[in-house]
Amino acid sequence: MAKRNLYLDTKPVDEADALYRAALQQVLHIQYETIPVSEALNRVTRHAAYAKYCSPLFNASAMDGIAVIAERTESASEAQPVLLKEKADYIPVDTGDPIHPPYNAVIMAEDLVETEDGVLIIASAAPWQHVRPIGEDIVAGEMILPGNHKIRPIDVGVLLSAGITEIEVVKKPAVAIFPTGTEIIEPEQEPGEGSIIESNSRMFENMVTEAGGTAHRFPPIIDDYEQIRNSIDRAVDEYDMVIVNAGSSAGTEDYTVHVLRELGQVLVHGVAIKPGKPVILAIVRGKPVIGLPGYPVSAYIGFENFVEPVLTMMTKAPAKRRETVQAHLSKRLVSSLKHKEYVRVKVGKVGDKMVAAPLARGAGAAMSLVRADGFCVIEQNSEGAEAGSQVQVELYRDKEAVENTVVIIGSHDLILDVAADMMPDKSRGMFISSTHVGSMGGLMALKRKEAHLAPIHLLDEATGEYNISYIKRLFGTEKMALIKGVGRTQGILVKKGNPLNIKGIQDLTGCRYVNRQRGAGTRILLDYQLKQLGIDPTEINGYQREAATHMAVAAAVSDDGADAGMGILSAAKAMDLDFIPVGPEEYDFAVPQEYLELPHIKAFIEILKSEEFHQRLNQLGGYTFERAGENERI
Repeated sequence: MAKRNLYLDTKPVDEADALYRAALQQVLHIQYETIPVSEALNRVTRHAAYAKYCSPLFNASAMDGIAVIAERTESASEAQPVLLKEKADYIPVDTGDPIHPPYNAVIMAEDLVETEDGVLIIASAAPWQHVRPIGEDIVAGEMILPGNHKIRPIDVGVLLSAGITEIEVVKKPAVAIFPTGTEIIEPEQEPGEGSIIESNSRMFENMVTEAGGTAHRFPPIIDDYEQIRNSIDRAVDEYDMVIVNAGSSAGTEDYTVHVLRELGQVLVHGVAIKPGKPVILAIVRGKPVIGLPGYPVSAYIGFENFVEPVLTMMTKAPAKRRETVQAHLSKRLVSSLKHKEYVRVKVGKVGDKMVAAPLARGAGAAMSLVRADGFCVIEQNSEGAEAGSQVQVELYRDKEAVENTVVIIGSHDLILDVAADMMPDKSRGMFISSTHVGSMGGLMALKRKEAHLAPIHLLDEATGEYNISYIKRLFGTEKMALIKGVGRTQGILVKKGNPLNIKGIQDLTGCRYVNRQRGAGTRILLDYQLKQLGIDPTEINGYQREAATHMAVAAAVSDDGADAGMGILSAAKAMDLDFIPVGPEEYDFAVPQEYLELPHIKAFIEILKSEEFHQRLNQLGGYTFERAGENERI
């Protein structure tokens, strides 16, 4: 049996980072190069830069007008205008023209009265009025930029004005990136069973570029010790840094740590961080070599915590700083005492408080990074944080955008993605943040003032009506409203051709089923139908198996993980499944009346009413929208 690569002594994140950077300080040699100033944006200066020339290079007119001898204008006033003659008393000048003796002042063109004999002035000119003296902005020999300064667009202009056309800067570190794994394929290849499309290395490429390095991504290497060894060995000679992706964990074919121990020194293997524990920090022939785990979220967090700080050392650029806010957690977070955990969150401002809704926490949940507005950290030796407690969130988006976000928590539907795509003026905010916890979960979030809107589709078994009775029972005398959304058809999603010949709810006892989570309107509808038919839920194989969205149900059926699941027609169409209708329902939005006047809520309502939105719903299929956007006070 092949030997597993166990790392039982994981180091705390800060300790691992400090240990690695201290070791690198002893061996890293920062490299420099001289480049044209015109290409120096975002580069870091090696030494201070000193002006070669003055700016302006001569006394220059600051206005369009005439250059005069100030002393000859002293008697001018409105009562006694003075006539000046060209060449004898003045010369015409434009902005930027040299001012030579005996002229020592400029009068603006707007203050002149032209005559056949010259110009009349009605006010005297002070010496050096509207004249930019030589060196007013820059004096030759003056320091323009200090050393270790990151060059900005304005710096480029000032350097060139001072006559500096070349500058010595920190050389961009060249970073080799090796994806590894026998199972991985390039994105353009056709995937088969067991294939994984390789994408981490392309993410790393762009993260290296953002951090000021030059990325060199290589084709995937299969899990072969010699191939991995030879590739890293060559790269260490040719590049300033090496990143090896995957193969850093405890599998029998995870060779990276063994290779790095043969080629150099492994300082850390395994960090107390979640996700992202299997990180390798090594030095080979004076070069940093870092092994990152293969799961996308683990890879991203590992890069941010360990690769980026090393690149900051190598580029001498200022460390990246993100804005942080205090936010209230929308649900409890349980964490292991063993790890420092990075939890991706959606963030929005509801009333006078920031709310953070945790997203999927799995190491492979790459979409949680795309959807996240930021992350909160659960420190090592902490068991987590309670719902409603305050946590510090580091933002990926700016605070203004977060404050203009419509926070939606409740039932899932594809129309939320359509509405988010249509929100106006995203350059200033106006985003939608949606978290899927089911209809009842959404109403509870609304009750706790953690959301603006709760999408719901809750059937009242006693009346056969949707939504309003639940709001009245839960909110009592609070001033609430119901924004009408869409009508949609709930049904049973089955494989193409319906191989089990499922015709209705009664047939679910003979198949593998995937359910929605507790509190979801779809599950409440199923339970209502089962009760009507006298079917015990325990007779359904998979009743306890839960999926958080309609698309997750559709994916399970499509992938043969289940034979059937309740969902909506648009989800069936999206996954090319057959659909057996069960019944119509109303998918609406509960909202406190006080939020109806918020600009971003108004924008959302206008989208619901718009013709473009209705056209896009027709493309999805299975929706009606006659009353979309109307609101009813409760």
